Order: sequence, then structure tokens, then C-alpha cells
Amino acid sequence: MKQATAQRDFPQTSKQADHRTSFAARLRRDKWLYLLLLPGLLYFLVFKYVPMWGVLLAFQNYQPFTGFLKSEWVGFEHFRLFFNNPEFFMLLRNTLLLSFYNLIFFFPAPIILALLLNEVRLSFFKRTIQTMIYVPHFISMVIVASLTYVFLTTEGGTVNELLFQYTGNKIQFLSDPSWFRPIIILQTIWKECGWGTIIFLAALSAVDVEQYEAATIDGANRWRQLWHITLPAIRSTIVILLILRMGSVLDNGFEQIYLMLNPLNRSVGEVFDTYVYAMGITQGAFSYSTAVGLFKSVVGVTLVLGTNWLAKKFGQSGLY
Repeated sequence: MKQATAQRDFPQTSKQADHRTSFAARLRRDKWLYLLLLPGLLYFLVFKYVPMWGVLLAFQNYQPFTGFLKSEWVGFEHFRLFFNNPEFFMLLRNTLLLSFYNLIFFFPAPIILALLLNEVRLSFFKRTIQTMIYVPHFISMVIVASLTYVFLTTEGGTVNELLFQYTGNKIQFLSDPSWFRPIIILQTIWKECGWGTIIFLAALSAVDVEQYEAATIDGANRWRQLWHITLPAIRSTIVILLILRMGSVLDNGFEQIYLMLNPLNRSVGEVFDTYVYAMGITQGAFSYSTAVGLFKSVVGVTLVLGTNWLAKKFGQSGLY
């Protein structure tokens, strides 16, 4: 019986040895490719995976003097305090509204712009436009906020000076809460819309030109070609980017919000990102702010998984 068992186990052991040998052979053969991969792996290991141990602070009453290992464990106490905080629903409302407006107005903007650029036939003009719309992505958000102040301030702002010249009135763009969200959305569209077209233009470049030629012969106009050829060609790309976008629903970006925030528009501008900074950095509540950040991460992962499931349920290709 033992001999038969050994005979049965031998092929499996042999296969495992062959697998290890083949992996070692591939490693020697493609050593330079693996070497190029190493910096990326180290980046994710050092800056993404190692800091994950920091989420344990959310379950501790962390004190810098006692250290990470000796701080008192409090379980879900910080989460309870956060959910019972009177500001929780204000933060949730502001964050979700900004994400909703970004999803409605910003997410389709690169798609529409890419479709328009795809219709341009003069290559020089197309490349010039692409260069111009890519540039804002490389401008610091501090510069964008400064430009916004220069244009919209009531003290010599270009827009308000024109309004005063033609209407005799000025608008408090920077302090009126009703203008905060539109300004944030317009900043995002201006800065990132052009950069977001890159992936859609890459997807459009893979469309077979013969499909357009056949559609033209069949009498389809440009709108019909757009609806029946172009959009279906980039549908999977749109779905994947939408799934990834859902993962950042509670992540509005700290820098942009913080630069545009002031005491007069805080009621509509304070979001989870700025709240974490205020509690963790300015007030030293490290464990409490970590709990808020962990809540954001859990919600983001849940939305990604849920959106991916829905996409596959409706017959679309998901992330996995």
C-alpha cells in the first residue's frame, strides 16, 4: 500500500519539480524584464502594503509616547464616536454630493471630448488641440486655486469686474456656499478632462476602419456610426473606468478642497478628506482619524466589488 501511494505521489512531485525548474528557467531568461518590474513592486510593497499595518491604530487609543505596540486597545470605540458625531451626516452629504456631481458632469466629459477629437481629420490641428488640453493636468492645484482667486475675488477679480461693469453688482463666488460645488467641478473638468481623453483615444484607435467604411456604404451618417460603432468599441473601457471611479466616491481629493475651503463655505465644503486632516494633524487624534480613513476605504472596496458584480450581471466585462 505504501509503495502504491509513493508511486501515485511521484508524478505530482515530478510535476512540482518541473514547475519550479521552468520558473527558474523563465526567471533566468527574462531577468532584465523582472529587473524592470522590481521598482514597481518595491513601490507598492513599501508605500501600499507595509503602511496597511497602520490601520490597527483605528482600534487603539494610540499615544506617540507609549508607541504602537503598547497603546491601549479600544476596539470599535472610535468608529462609534465617529458615527455618533453630529458632523458625520454633514460630511457624508458633502462628500456624496461632490462625488455625484463629478460622476454626472466630469466623468462623461473626457468621453465626449475624445469622441470629438476622434472626428477631427486634420492631424496637425488634432495634435495641437491634444497638447493644449493635456497641459492643465501638469499644473499644480495650488496654481489652479490661485488662478481661481484671481478671476473670482471681489477685490479686482476679472469676472467680478466685468459683472460690475455691465450689471453694477458683484457676486461672492468664493464665500457664497452655493457657488462652492460648481467651482470645484469646473476646476476638475478644466484640469483633468483633457488628460482623461488619453485612454479613450487609445481605445478608439483600435477600432477597425473597415467598419466605418462598411457603414458609410450602407448609408449610415456620422451619428449612426458614432452610436453603433464608436461607442460600443469603447464601452468596456467606460465600464472599467466607472468601476474604478466608484471606488473613490468618498475620496474627493484633499488638496483641492482644502485650498478652496474657508469658514464661510465650510458647511458645504468640509468633506472626509479635510476632516481627517483637521482631526489627525491639527488636533493629534491619530486613532480617530485613522478610523475615519478606514471607513472610507471599506466603503470604496465595497462599491468597487458591487459595481463590478453589477457590470458582469449586465453582460459587461468587469475588472476580474
